[in-house]
Amino acid sequence: MSAERKKLILAIAVIFAANIFIIALVQYASADLYKRGSSGDTVREIQTRLKNWGYYSGAVDGVYGSGTEEAVRLFQRKNGLSVDGQVGNQTLAALGITPSSSGGSGNAGNQTASDSDLYLLARVISAEARGEPYNGQVAVGAVILNRIKHPSFPNTLSGVIYQTDAFTCMVDGQFDQPISETSYRAAQDALNGVDPSGGAIYYFNPDTATSAWIWSRPLIVQIGKHRFCS
Repeated sequence: MSAERKKLILAIAVIFAANIFIIALVQYASADLYKRGSSGDTVREIQTRLKNWGYYSGAVDGVYGSGTEEAVRLFQRKNGLSVDGQVGNQTLAALGITPSSSGGSGNAGNQTASDSDLYLLARVISAEARGEPYNGQVAVGAVILNRIKHPSFPNTLSGVIYQTDAFTCMVDGQFDQPISETSYRAAQDALNGVDPSGGAIYYFNPDTATSAWIWSRPLIVQIGKHRFCS
């Protein structure tokens, strides 16, 4: 091989390596990353969700300190994420927070819902309807989305799911269990407008429900162990 050809191949290799480095640098720069020392509304949202799930016991002050970092590490460890104590796009999605957003996951009723919407809805479906027929899983997702459009409930997916006392899975540990494969499919169907509940905004298990009020809600349909009501 001639010296000129060797120089040409070397030059091409250097240019290729430089392009790869630039692409990686741009991707890193464009990714959301919250770590010790960060502050703001998104940090406050991270703290709120970690506190609601029992990972964080400190103040929700919007300041990413050592307590927040330790809570993030615990959350990452329990959910199979890379444990570094920093909240990048993958951990944001696991928390149900849309990257580049400080207000939660937005309107999940839209068919172009983000990956974090799908993840969050699938996690609730898995926790609330584990072992139920597939239509029943989709129906639980539909109820959550129906609430977004109803004036009596918050108008965002995260707002509905994290509403105080709305779902038992948020306090009994079920929300932290692994997500079933069918729950992802059920969440996607619900996001695409499939609604086996018939427009319901409530559901409950008649075998365990003790509230007279929930029993007073008009029945629309029963699927598996759940009664879906208006």
